[in-house]
Amino acid sequence: MFSSLGLFKQTPCPEHPHCSVKDCLFAHSHPPKSKDDNTASRKLSQTHSLDVVEDTDGYDGPRKRRRVSAETRKDTELQKATETAPGEGLSPKREQASRKTPVAESNIVNRALPRTALKDISPPPRASRDASAKRIANDAGQRGKAQTTEKGNITPSPPATVRKTTISKTEIAKESLNPRMLPNPPVSHTLRMKLVTMLHEQMTRLNEEVKKGRDESRDALALSDQELITEALDEEVQTAKKSPAVYQNVIKSRIMVLKRMKLEVWKEERVKKIAQKLPAADQEKPSAPMNIETGLTPAEEIVFVPRLAAQQEGLSKHGYVITMPTAAEMEAAKKGIESSHGWEVCDRCKTRFQVFPGRREEDGALTSGGQCTYHWAKPRRPERLLGDSKLRDPVYACCDETLGASTGCTKADTHVFKISDPKRLALVMPFQPTPVSDRKDLPGAVCFDCEMGYTTCGMELIRLTATAWPDGRDLLDVLVHPIGEILDLNSRFSGVWPQDFAKATPYHETARADDSPTLEIVESPSKARELLFELLTPETPLIGHALENDLNAVRILHPVIIDTCLLFPHHRGLPLRFGLKVLMKKHLGRDIQTGGEQGHDSKEDARAAGDLVRYRIGETWQKMKGEGWSKRDGEFFPPLPRGIPNGPKSSSLT
Repeated sequence: MFSSLGLFKQTPCPEHPHCSVKDCLFAHSHPPKSKDDNTASRKLSQTHSLDVVEDTDGYDGPRKRRRVSAETRKDTELQKATETAPGEGLSPKREQASRKTPVAESNIVNRALPRTALKDISPPPRASRDASAKRIANDAGQRGKAQTTEKGNITPSPPATVRKTTISKTEIAKESLNPRMLPNPPVSHTLRMKLVTMLHEQMTRLNEEVKKGRDESRDALALSDQELITEALDEEVQTAKKSPAVYQNVIKSRIMVLKRMKLEVWKEERVKKIAQKLPAADQEKPSAPMNIETGLTPAEEIVFVPRLAAQQEGLSKHGYVITMPTAAEMEAAKKGIESSHGWEVCDRCKTRFQVFPGRREEDGALTSGGQCTYHWAKPRRPERLLGDSKLRDPVYACCDETLGASTGCTKADTHVFKISDPKRLALVMPFQPTPVSDRKDLPGAVCFDCEMGYTTCGMELIRLTATAWPDGRDLLDVLVHPIGEILDLNSRFSGVWPQDFAKATPYHETARADDSPTLEIVESPSKARELLFELLTPETPLIGHALENDLNAVRILHPVIIDTCLLFPHHRGLPLRFGLKVLMKKHLGRDIQTGGEQGHDSKEDARAAGDLVRYRIGETWQKMKGEGWSKRDGEFFPPLPRGIPNGPKSSSLT
């Protein structure tokens, strides 16, 4: 720790007489005016007997010279005038020095503060973009919000808020021109240092040319010294992570490009980077989602959609339950559960822990093992670039950490588990096939989606949503009280939070307003299944994404399913599959599941799956028309066989 060594004992304490610091480094007493050697004054200054500080005009100790200005001269004259006693012409401190008696506290006048210290501190002006920055943002295709005059010129801001800065920039951490640490650097640190230096030199050269320019874009495009260093380090790190196998070639090529780059090209690059850093409200709006045109009427789409139903054979290998477990299988599963004494494997961190349905008697705990540390996103291997033959380690999308680098980036209060075995699922709630219904007002097809949470019985249904297809109108949307005690609602993905359960109202058969802020809740998953059965028949197409999870959560055996995972398969085949968000962005240009940590919306997901089915119907029908298929009176007819002039009567698709 810093030691004063008595260096500040001759300096009056700035907080005196209100200083409360024990063993303060500054002086709290003043030596009397004396003709003796400075030794006596130094000894006296080290004592703390006095509680007041006199004026320092006659102070012999070392002090810092005060800056003299016109205002300080006036302050000094005013101070001396107030210190002089009326009728005597001597200040109290001189009188004290002559009489060598203590000075009365009423005669001591503290030093007057300079006039500038009494002024109000003005708040800093708000940052505002000037005309050059606005013009550059507009050139980059931005939607600027600056006001314009009748001639089209940008109206300047009021003088009170004008600053000489260009685009408001975020504070940049100070860094030296030294390559950042990487877990797996592509080359040695010495070589990285050499390449970064060369990269920084070329960027500095181009930046100096920008500063020499006289156009209005100079202030907006020029970079400071620290920004140049950050720019070079960012580009080097990005290359090292994306192209480690060809790192040297990419960096050297970039250096040569910068060396030959013209000033106009460098400015264009700077404009693009500035545009990327602008707020989302100022950026260019994405293109509008694709409008789905199938070439069919809604009634014809309902007739056509069974053609896309998945074949039941082979689905059991990928998690779909086709047949009900037998009584013998369920009995064997029950014995296995009893012998395990509640021990499960965590679905997140793969730790073994014990579950206590109904709570443990000693302390009321539901699980053992304490907190769960995990990565909430799955690891994915980065795509290989051209010329990159090195196999790169998988990376977690949640924190960009390499697989195995840490135990996790997220903590939960308890471990959780998931049951996938149909026999164990049937022990919690038995499966049931879709019953036959004689109702005539049922929808032609139903899109449905379920949200699940973790309980002491595994992953259970906590929300069920069903919409009509193809119009997307609401049919059913309820919260579900699970069978087991809730461990984790999995809110990051399910979108169901504890306050949703707290505000939910009991389910009623009467229709509710679509814009109601709260959901209704049913007492059990079996009740939710009954409500869904009221909308179905065994022949009703059931549409969704990754339907095996939803069907198993509701314990339904349905023969006609249309799964978007099967309609849009992964190029490497099952069990790999594309997510619903990826499929919607790729085929329809629509962004869904944008809530972030707020989770998904089951109603949005159900309708999205229905739109993907309509998109596939449009593609399939266009292909069939090219093969000679036709439609008439709501029915579809195949092409005429070759060699028959008139041909037999065409058979209906249905």
